[in-house]
This record gives sequence, structure tokens and C-alpha cells, in this order.
Amino acid sequence: MKAHGWVGLAIIGAAEVLLFAGEPTVAGWFTPIVWTGYVLFIDGLAARLTGRSYLTTDRVEGVLVALASVGGWWLYELYNAPRFWRGGEDALGLWWRYHGLEPNPFLRRVGYDWSFATIFPALFLTAVVLKTTVFRRARVRAWRPSPGVLRFAVAAGAISVVLPLVVVSTWLVPLVWVGWVLVLEPLNYRRGLPSWLGDLAKGDASRLLGLVASGAVCGVLWELWNYWAATRWSYSVPYLGGVKIFEMPVLGYLGFLPFALEAYAMYHWLRGLLDGRPQSPVL
Repeated sequence: MKAHGWVGLAIIGAAEVLLFAGEPTVAGWFTPIVWTGYVLFIDGLAARLTGRSYLTTDRVEGVLVALASVGGWWLYELYNAPRFWRGGEDALGLWWRYHGLEPNPFLRRVGYDWSFATIFPALFLTAVVLKTTVFRRARVRAWRPSPGVLRFAVAAGAISVVLPLVVVSTWLVPLVWVGWVLVLEPLNYRRGLPSWLGDLAKGDASRLLGLVASGAVCGVLWELWNYWAATRWSYSVPYLGGVKIFEMPVLGYLGFLPFALEAYAMYHWLRGLLDGRPQSPVL
């Protein structure tokens, strides 16, 4: 593995030790610290396996992925609670709430953006590793969605992304995690941008499976590392909300699977707006 991957593992290990030793600064900033370590680790592993990564060969793309990650998650915060934009403990969300926040507004925003910037890179790099190893031979019968199927997906997705903003209800949370992928993945496919639909048209399911599995892996790690942190989040959902693994209700883990697909579709749609040409991305 590349050297920065070992640095990432060291950061994860040191953060865990200091957290359980009761070191207050690490406990309060545990999420961005440990996820920075994870991104370094998985980037080093991706570089070793594929010869490409955000920190070795595709640094500009790495910056763009991190920026898209920040912007994308602020969008989800808007869905969760418009009052979140005020910051502080009174920012009660529909589905998740933050606890033990940094009292200084500037540092609190730094903590938010630093944490949010690790989300897409962690998902995509984990998917690269899984695509290259576990799913490298995942082939299926080629399937090309018809224009009617694509139009229906975009229409259903448009309703899904608008409805939770118009009708405020805790029951609508599944729409947030599927709506944008229904809208953007068909658009990316039709424009020839990186797309797992495009892969399926060639009989290749490795990217799709890598992303879905990445959502599961990162989802478990998000909840595991959140559980003991001093600055943390909890959930309030109507679907078996009292049956939890760590802080997450069990059914909530299903949301991580389409979320990875949604993050991927979001990034490449935004990336396509930037230069309008198909890219050769890390993932």
C-alpha cells in the first residue's frame, strides 16, 4: 500500500485510542479526524490496486469530489431541517439531530464542512477497491433501458426530490435517498457520462455492485464511529425506530445502498456541467 495509506491507518488507530482515553479534543472532532484517516487509507489502497487515486494521480478530481461532497450533504441537511442553517443545538431535524456541537459558530462550520468533505471520497474510493477485487468479474446480460423507462425514472425522481420539501413528514425519508439517483443517473447515461447504467448496457455490473457494497461498508463505519464520539448524531424515524444497531434504526441501513448510487450520480452530473465532456474518472 502507498505510504499515505499507512498514515491513514495510524490516524484511525490513534484517534480510537485517544477517544477511549477520554481526550476531549479528539472526542469532539472524532468524526472528521477518523474519516480523514479512512480516506487516506482507502486512497492508498486504491492507488496500490489500480495505479490511480485522488491523492496520487487525480488530485484535481479529488478536490472536485470533496467540494461536491460538501455541497451535496448541505442539500441533505436542507431536506432534514431548514432550521439547520441557523446552526446550534436548536437545529432539530426531521430524521437526524446533532449533539455536542462546537459552540463557536466558525469552528462548528469548519467541523461540518470537514466532515462532509470526506463522504463522497470515502464512498467512491471504497467502491474502487471493491470493484477491483470482490466484483472484478461481475458480468451480467447486457441491458439497455428503453427511452420510456428512462423518462419514467426521471419523472418519478423529480416527484421524489420535490415532495419532501413541500410536504414535511418523517415518513418521506426514503424519497430523499432514491429521488436524485432516479433523476440524474438516466441523464448521465444519455449524455455518455460515467454511469452504472452505461456499464449494464455493456454487461458489466462491477461498478454498480461496488457502489452498493461501498454504501453498506461506509454506512456501518459511519454508525460505528459515531456511536462513541462526543460530537455525534442520533435518529428519529417512524420505521422501527426503536430497533437499532448503534444509533441507526435497522431499516435505516438500507438507505446507505441507494445513497452511494445517488452520490455517484450527483457528482458526475455536476462534473459534466463543468466541462461537458465524458471523463475518465478514478471510479
